[in-house]
Amino acid sequence: MREIKTSSVTETEQFAEEFAKELKPGTVLAFFGGMGVGKTAFTRGLARGLNIPAAVASPTFAIVNDYGGNPPLAHFDMYRIESWEDLYSTGFFDYIDAGYILAVEWSENIENALPEDSIRVTISKGENENDRLITIEEGI
Repeated sequence: MREIKTSSVTETEQFAEEFAKELKPGTVLAFFGGMGVGKTAFTRGLARGLNIPAAVASPTFAIVNDYGGNPPLAHFDMYRIESWEDLYSTGFFDYIDAGYILAVEWSENIENALPEDSIRVTISKGENENDRLITIEEGI
């Protein structure tokens, strides 16, 4: 387990950019944390670290944003996923099978469907407004 403290959105993105270099095709990053803690900022850093020039934005309404790349990155928002049928309709398993790196926000809604080797990324607010505590656990 790793714990990292950041003091700004920029620091969160920079950490994620470096962390991206450790990832392999098919990796699932399962994000846990409340609204506005920096899950999309982390994903923005991942995209930069994977040399993907896409404009990363929250997939709240689209449910999945496919940013391409090599390896490709897909960004999911599972906030409104309530059933296995809903999950299958997102293409979640197809993206895993295709070798994408998945950044999955609101993973608590699909926790039983996450692969065993998923990496759990928990982001919580720190003492100051922009402080974040990022905890990374391999193989949840």
